[in-house]
Amino acid sequence: MDDKIVFFDIDGTLVNERKEIPESTKESIVQLKKNGVHVAIATGRGPFMFEPIRKELAIDSFVSFNGSYVVFQDEVIHKTPLSAEFIHKIEEEAKTAGHPLVYLDHQKATCNADDHEVIRNCTYNLMPNYPMYHPGFYEDNEVYQVLLFCQEDQEKGYRDSYKGTFDFIRWHEDALDILPTGGSKAKGIEAFMEKMNIKQENVFAFGDALNDIEMLTAAGTGIAMGNGLKEAKEAADYVTRSVDEDGIYYGLKHFGLI
Repeated sequence: MDDKIVFFDIDGTLVNERKEIPESTKESIVQLKKNGVHVAIATGRGPFMFEPIRKELAIDSFVSFNGSYVVFQDEVIHKTPLSAEFIHKIEEEAKTAGHPLVYLDHQKATCNADDHEVIRNCTYNLMPNYPMYHPGFYEDNEVYQVLLFCQEDQEKGYRDSYKGTFDFIRWHEDALDILPTGGSKAKGIEAFMEKMNIKQENVFAFGDALNDIEMLTAAGTGIAMGNGLKEAKEAADYVTRSVDEDGIYYGLKHFGLI
């Protein structure tokens, strides 16, 4: 039998609004593994930010940073760090404008502003602690994502200056993600397919949000959560129930994976 793999987004897919993993989801993932199906997480977060979820579900394969850092069975199979030269340039512009930055590698978050109120307000739900103060972290470490803290009417200059170099994705009224241009969860899935020599038709993906759309279309079968955005549902091949209505279980059952 050919290998199969299922990718799961985290927020709104594996976990609900209360940051809980439904029991039916936990049981479904155990059954998937018993059935010989590979299981992976696909998220925009850094690995250190979802480590408790990986441990709880015993998952050792993942696409993180929206495709910039990809791991298969604890082995790094693809990574796309941001250019230190360009981070330095954008840092100089941000300093002049009074906009702080947070730098993310696969193990931790650091920042160039100590105890900054905006950083604290934006990241308290994402990270257990305030990022470590370490200006110039990117000079000696690979950085896969930068958080830029500015409001929407202040971002145009950055977008214009770095078009084709970085992608800017706003996730908070005061914060943007800075990622390598063209990165996506779909890129991470491609790395898995190449590593595992797996057919597209045997790739399944569950998601609910805008950054899941490319993954849902790249997979052989894209499955949108019932609580997902309209755009995600339109991109998917199938819409299952919501995360709190055992959506993972019903989606996997529908396709005979469990």
